Amino acid sequence: MSILRAESVTKLFGRKTGEALRKLRAGADLAEIRAMGVTPAVVDATFEVERGETFVVMGLSGSGKSTLIRMLNGLLEPTSGRVEVAGQDIARMSAKPLRELRQKKISMVFQHFALFPHRSVLANAAYGLEVQGVPREEREKTAREFLELVGLRGWEDHLPGQLSGGMRQRVGLARALASGTDIVLMDEAFSALDPLIRREMQDLLLDLQARLGKTIVFITHDLNEAMRIGDRIAVMREGRIVQIGTAEEILTDPANDYVAQFVQDVDRTRVLTAASVMEKPLVTVPANTGPRTALRTMREHQTGAAFVVGRDRTLVGRVSAEKIADAVQDGRQTLDGLLDPGDLDPVSPDTPVADLFARCAESDLPVPVTDERGTLLGVIPRVTLLAALGAISTHLHEVTDSAADGEDAADAPVTREVSNAG
Repeated sequence: MSILRAESVTKLFGRKTGEALRKLRAGADLAEIRAMGVTPAVVDATFEVERGETFVVMGLSGSGKSTLIRMLNGLLEPTSGRVEVAGQDIARMSAKPLRELRQKKISMVFQHFALFPHRSVLANAAYGLEVQGVPREEREKTAREFLELVGLRGWEDHLPGQLSGGMRQRVGLARALASGTDIVLMDEAFSALDPLIRREMQDLLLDLQARLGKTIVFITHDLNEAMRIGDRIAVMREGRIVQIGTAEEILTDPANDYVAQFVQDVDRTRVLTAASVMEKPLVTVPANTGPRTALRTMREHQTGAAFVVGRDRTLVGRVSAEKIADAVQDGRQTLDGLLDPGDLDPVSPDTPVADLFARCAESDLPVPVTDERGTLLGVIPRVTLLAALGAISTHLHEVTDSAADGEDAADAPVTREVSNAG
């Protein structure tokens, strides 16, 4: 369920905004609008933010992202369009209800901290509650809890000038969270910090979001930051939203050349997950099948090993064709004692691809992907992992296919085994 919604939001600055808006609707390009002396800061922005979601708005300087976030809390009124918070059109609110909405529904974390230099850390963290009229003892108690949550226990009586940049931003974050609002807007909140401190703040935000489940709209010009913390990302260019999607969707299916240029230097191994590269296993062996049936299945798929699953598709072990063949020779009727439960080491669907390389290199079978119940969801063959990173050429695919078709019969079983056994 969406808690924040923007519908065809446009913000123009200048004296002829009415005429410029009419021309925009008639299909005029942005150069024509600028020639009128009108600045199109945001043009026809439409999106919804779900409750508990971290929605990142990303773009270069001048793309309109900061103007957009100021319309989300009513600091700027749209030239046209609607901004709804919890179903209420904030452009139609009078001053008092809008002020109450900012106090109780939306809090903000700024790029340059925006702390009161003459107030203590505790007083700064409690400020949002003070504005709401919360009694002093109660608001200070809440502020202390959130200062501890952001790692500033023991700093309550210090002044902001005695803190590092990262610590001051922690105070700002504690203030926003302590206010108890449903929505937190963060405008380039970490961009003024040194890279290492910035990374720490990203980690902190991810940790707090996992605990608190706030609705966050995060503005940034850093694509790596956007992809690290965002559930979904809106990419802006010259006031327009050119693509909205998950980090994986934007990375693997950019909407246009502009987005493609943005993502070309992104570390794909930190964005793609096991779920995004896994395949359905070509062959699995049911735990209740007999050795003869299992051996026939494995020979049909030319694999020397396979994963064994229970009735509910839970992964229970692996078995080799060699052991199965010996069991058939011995006349055995079940797989009892043939399964090797060790060295399976399955991964979860959200495991970063960067963590899969060692596993792929160490095993003769693809890496199994299971859910929290142990259900086998898919497998990740070595070739598929490389292909997902763009590190394998079409030529290699052709070589693999030709080998499997018998061009090099001796290697064909090995190719299939590594590619998608299990």
